[in-house]
Amino acid sequence: PLPPLNEQQRIVSILDECFAAIDKAKANAEQNLKNAKELFENSLQSIFTVKGKDWNEKLLGELATFRNGINYTKRSKGEKIQIVGVKDFQNSFWVPTDNLDEVIVDGELNEIDRLQDGDILAVRSNGNPQLIGRTLLAGNIQGQVSHSGFTIRIRLNSKTVLPNYLCRYMKTQKTRKELVESGNGVGIKSLNQGSLSSLKIPFPTSVKAQEIIIEKLDLISEQSQRLENIYLQKLNNLEELKKSILQKAVAGELKTEKAVAV
Repeated sequence: PLPPLNEQQRIVSILDECFAAIDKAKANAEQNLKNAKELFENSLQSIFTVKGKDWNEKLLGELATFRNGINYTKRSKGEKIQIVGVKDFQNSFWVPTDNLDEVIVDGELNEIDRLQDGDILAVRSNGNPQLIGRTLLAGNIQGQVSHSGFTIRIRLNSKTVLPNYLCRYMKTQKTRKELVESGNGVGIKSLNQGSLSSLKIPFPTSVKAQEIIIEKLDLISEQSQRLENIYLQKLNNLEELKKSILQKAVAGELKTEKAVAV
């Protein structure tokens, strides 16, 4: 449809005004989303940096053992298992047991490679260095589940530190930055067991104190996620509104400015 020139000018004027208002609303929502994420990260960081009297610090190598993930190919013949790969990390905290790929490995899965509740997985190798060191905590693991060669398993060998506490600590920006910078290689960065082993872990000596910290972080995480979901939904709604207004303009339905007021 090609309306008269003066009608085209009127439509363009309305669209400019509406889109400017939508863009401003989107900018505010994006800033609020960023603030919600920073609020959680700041709370997370402050809990681990403001240490109490009964805190200790040990190298991760003193607390855990490490094992690289398994390798397989399309030609592998043997047992069918579920596998945790780099794509499963995203921004999750727990291993997404309901959405894992199935692969076939050579022979049978070695018991030492079988994932257990309480295991922590970290991205070991990836072309994107910002993915190095991302972690997941294994929980409610059933059946034959393992992890790919691009990941590394951290298994605590004592009850000094709770897996949930350790995983939370390893997700802080400070720890992630340290792990990313420790990665070696050109192009494809790689995190090795030596880097993980030398990571310093601060923790309350009391397991009860660790549980209290976990409860606080779970609550903060829940509240932060709720805020993030609100702002993400608002951004989606604004984008849909923009499309709707544009469709009305093309269909010649922008009769008055009130009809498309934001």
